Amino acid sequence: MAKRTAYYYYRIYDDKEQFNYIRSTFQEKKIRSLLKKFEKTHQEYYNTEFIDFLKKQDPKAELIDVAPISY
Repeated sequence: MAKRTAYYYYRIYDDKEQFNYIRSTFQEKKIRSLLKKFEKTHQEYYNTEFIDFLKKQDPKAELIDVAPISY
């Protein structure tokens, strides 16, 4: 039986107040640690740039779209 990958979902805002969700295999503590590392090399923070940075550590990380559905 194949081991299932656990995914964690986070809401993030960047300096342009762009709101996104990301999916990662990293838990919150690791994401916060990587955010601090990212902040040291970036004056402005953009979600697309952070996700590119995150993918170097977690190739399964991605921005995801969440759309409301009514019924």
